[in-house]
Amino acid sequence: MLDAYGWDPRVDALVRAADSELTVARVARIDRGVYTVVTDDGFCATSLSGELKSTRDPVDRPTVGDWVLVDTADGVVHTVLARRSAFLRGDVDRLQAQAVAANIDVVFVVHAASSDMNLRRLERELVLAHQSGAEPVVVLSKADLCPDVDAATDAASACAPGSAVVVTSARTGLGVDRLAAYGRDGRTLAFIGASGVGKSTLVNSLLGAEVQATGAIRDFDGKGRHTTSARSLHPLDTGGVLVDTPGLRSVGMWRSDEGLAAAFADLEALAADCRFSDCTHDHEPGCAVLAAVERGELDGERVAHHRQLHAELDRLDDEAEQRRRVVKQQERARRRTATPPTIT
Repeated sequence: MLDAYGWDPRVDALVRAADSELTVARVARIDRGVYTVVTDDGFCATSLSGELKSTRDPVDRPTVGDWVLVDTADGVVHTVLARRSAFLRGDVDRLQAQAVAANIDVVFVVHAASSDMNLRRLERELVLAHQSGAEPVVVLSKADLCPDVDAATDAASACAPGSAVVVTSARTGLGVDRLAAYGRDGRTLAFIGASGVGKSTLVNSLLGAEVQATGAIRDFDGKGRHTTSARSLHPLDTGGVLVDTPGLRSVGMWRSDEGLAAAFADLEALAADCRFSDCTHDHEPGCAVLAAVERGELDGERVAHHRQLHAELDRLDDEAEQRRRVVKQQERARRRTATPPTIT
């Protein structure tokens, strides 16, 4: 059964190296602390071991797409096998990251095709998609509602150098076959994007069944309602696996230096010719990036957003370092005030 859920030589090698009597499984769904896993014998509802529950870093806890070792008799997940990739979402309140999906091969970054597409959000999502280690593909949904699909495609392509842009319409079937083709050879696919952009409808189209509830389109703005509330994993007829994730209501950055460089590869290539190695592409003389903007070869708003994201990452690093110092101080204070053991 695991063959239908992405079993491959890499996972086989990890399981052999673990040399454990526990059962190998893949996390197929998470609902409020209940981890539904699939094994060769079928599905099983599990919980986490005490060690996984108590881990300080939420990234170390299993998420949909993870390969895990499970005690099926007790229904407990004990081990998360090494990931090939992971899509992380930043938690700005706790200054931590959360794993949204793991072991992904292709990340579909979904935006509704329109003349007022949020290109800055698309860039943020592409940073996170590149950072995950998966291949990002921009998906323009609801093309049947867009008056100028070519303009929307050009705008998205300019924000996603090196990434494919697939125009789709779940209503007409446009582009669905192209998406399905990415799931051949056991590859795992994941959708990300804001609420209401049509991810669940595309999931249903790919799977040929109503596995996710969908909301009606609002007349006043052409957007759908967010309806998916749980992450889940589904096998595809093409032999791959699809992970459906709930809409990301706010896209938080999290230590994405490599993802930033990949998402802005066009800008990074130009930056190599800047006069100063630490050029911020804001006002410096001899800036190759600003020169490209002046020539009309690069969007000035894209450059400004790149500076903004760089500053955001620097701020997050500073805040995380401050938090680490506070935690260390609190731990030292607790040790100083701890009652010494009674000697008898």
